[in-house]
Amino acid sequence: MKIKPAELKMPHFARKIVGKRKAGLPPGSVVHVGEKKAEKVTIQLIDYDSKNVRELDVKRIEECFPFREKKTVTWININGLHDTAIIRTLGSKFGLHALVMEDIAHTMQRPKKEDFENYIYIVVKMLHFDADAVDVEQVSLILGENFVISFQEREGDVFDAVRERIRSGKGVIREKGADYLTYRLLDALVDNYFVILEKVVDSIESLESELLTNPTLGTLKKINSLKRELIFLRKSVWPLREVVGGVEKGESRLIKKGTLIYFRDVYDHTIQIIEAVETFRDMLSGMTDLYLSTVSNRMNEIMKVLTIIATIFIPLTFVVGVYGMNFQYMPELSWKYGYFLVLALMLAIFGGMMLYFRGKKWL
Repeated sequence: MKIKPAELKMPHFARKIVGKRKAGLPPGSVVHVGEKKAEKVTIQLIDYDSKNVRELDVKRIEECFPFREKKTVTWININGLHDTAIIRTLGSKFGLHALVMEDIAHTMQRPKKEDFENYIYIVVKMLHFDADAVDVEQVSLILGENFVISFQEREGDVFDAVRERIRSGKGVIREKGADYLTYRLLDALVDNYFVILEKVVDSIESLESELLTNPTLGTLKKINSLKRELIFLRKSVWPLREVVGGVEKGESRLIKKGTLIYFRDVYDHTIQIIEAVETFRDMLSGMTDLYLSTVSNRMNEIMKVLTIIATIFIPLTFVVGVYGMNFQYMPELSWKYGYFLVLALMLAIFGGMMLYFRGKKWL
């Protein structure tokens, strides 16, 4: 898994985290905060019951209003949050609180769940790959009596399997209500986290191989980048446990008792993801220690070789220094075989020291 160059040396998950703020505006002001990820807002509508399915590409948000009064289940999916007029119009028709509409347009929300009398508001994070890097997107869900409204930052999501089940009538989704559809959407988001974790595992295995063969400074940078990605992955997943747990343990009339067991299954999957993230963080910390140990051992090997070389040349330098002195009366200087004797002495010293080092297993 490649890590995108991040703004201000921040990880990819943290892009725009210090974005513009609505300074001076009163609470409930619906202003888009965050990165504009869609050129235009698109709206899809799926209306179904046990016998029929109807899909529409909606041009104007008012086209969704007649479905509000039907007894069928209606799923309205909105891609793009920069056109706040659509959020205000839809919120006015479906009775959404002003603060809820404000949070929908503000893409820096922490995952959470708020239970109102006539609807439940849920904020989650959807993770996906963008040019081999992990990107995060805010998804807001509104669960009502017979409708679900989802707000996404752009087109492209992990809900295709849910749509296909609705179209084909596979499983029990067409027999269930809007609460079961909400479960299926949350389940799809959580299952996609496992896909992200598989990519993380591949990256960790690649780094482990690199650590054992040829660790470089670039390896350490990759480890630190992956650690930062996991930190923000943890921040996306950890609150999700509270969200799903709150839905499961809540007493909202919008969640039928028969559906609670499904939310409990999503809760269990969320716990598994959290445990996996914590495990990977520990592994990366261990890899950092392994890198430092490997570099230290390599440095120790280099220093050992240099020390041995220096130790060998100390006595040789002493001999050369003695016979390099300019005294007039040095008997060996006038001897015919003096040079060869000194050279043999130096070779003997070298050979003796090499044998000694080998005997100590220093070589």
